[in-house]
Amino acid sequence: MNKTNLKNLIRPLVRELHPYVYGEQPKIKGLVKLNTNENPYPPSPKVLAAIKNAADGRLRLYPSPTAQLLREKLAKLHGCHADNIIVGNGSDELLALAVRGFVEPVGQASSLSPSVKKELETGKMPVLHSSVVQYFTPSYSLYPVLADIHGAAKNAVPLKSDFSLPSVDELKRGGIWNFNAALTFVTTPNAPSGRGYQTSELEKLCRAQRGVVILDEAYVDFAKENAMKLALKFPHVLIARTFSKAYSLCFQRVGYFVGNRELISALHKIRDSYNVNGLGQIGASATLGDLKYYRANFKKIISSREWLSRELTRLGFRVFPSETNFILAAPPRFSAKEWQRKLRAQKILVRWFPFAEVKNYLRITVGTQVEAETLMKAVRKFISQ
Repeated sequence: MNKTNLKNLIRPLVRELHPYVYGEQPKIKGLVKLNTNENPYPPSPKVLAAIKNAADGRLRLYPSPTAQLLREKLAKLHGCHADNIIVGNGSDELLALAVRGFVEPVGQASSLSPSVKKELETGKMPVLHSSVVQYFTPSYSLYPVLADIHGAAKNAVPLKSDFSLPSVDELKRGGIWNFNAALTFVTTPNAPSGRGYQTSELEKLCRAQRGVVILDEAYVDFAKENAMKLALKFPHVLIARTFSKAYSLCFQRVGYFVGNRELISALHKIRDSYNVNGLGQIGASATLGDLKYYRANFKKIISSREWLSRELTRLGFRVFPSETNFILAAPPRFSAKEWQRKLRAQKILVRWFPFAEVKNYLRITVGTQVEAETLMKAVRKFISQ
């Protein structure tokens, strides 16, 4: 069979997809890696010990299919029941499950079951735009990819010029926002800008939405406040969290949702049978037993973030206020893309995005204070040229 015929074996939708673009992961000695928002500090010694101790005969066994122990510990932390929580292979898996579980692919929305159609006709179920995945821009670039994979419609609505959230009234006047969208993603704090949002403004938006709302709090441990209470207050709101950014477990891939039991139960139906590896479950559970260690790291990262923001501002960068472990900055003199190239030549990686809203900015992960000072030394060198 020739290559042309092989293409015909692939679904047309898949043939046309544009995959998610990952941050660069090069193997370069002496690299200062400030491009993928990883925590610069290692996991707690207690976490490392727990993972090492688990590398024994248990490796031949399947892990808990529901991450039961981890869910119980998370439930205690958040003041809810384990049935309000689902754990995933990183929060990315759960974001994908949400699209699969709550959104009808375009063309299939008309093929609803008779019982659902009856509920719609009698007014017992709100009329949703059941094929719509909605999100603000700029935000996590995985959202449109997940919608495309599922064959869903996308509704991308711009944030304000300073990356703040439009109010509900502004969204109504704008006429673009869909208050009946089947699924709405809100990244809070926002990525890639780092802008933090108040729980009160998120609550107003959640109250106005009729479909499922996911508040993606991947960076919330570096923010002034979180919106966890909204997942326990509104039945249609889910909170997404991860152990990657704040808890130094990117390698293990563990994330979770908190929300209404009925929504969580629906996601359990469509997840893989053993979707979270055993060592990841053990590492995440041990993390919850040493939160004092991580909270000390949060303070160090926030301190370095504020120092780096001030230093870059002094040199002419336009730096947006951040409530994450990264900053977004518009550089002087050269284009952002050129700055990214120059820094890479000095073995310093930062992130540049080609998207219209942020193409004039660099996203810079907050590393250790030593890494921040290394970055600033290179920046001063380029400024003086």
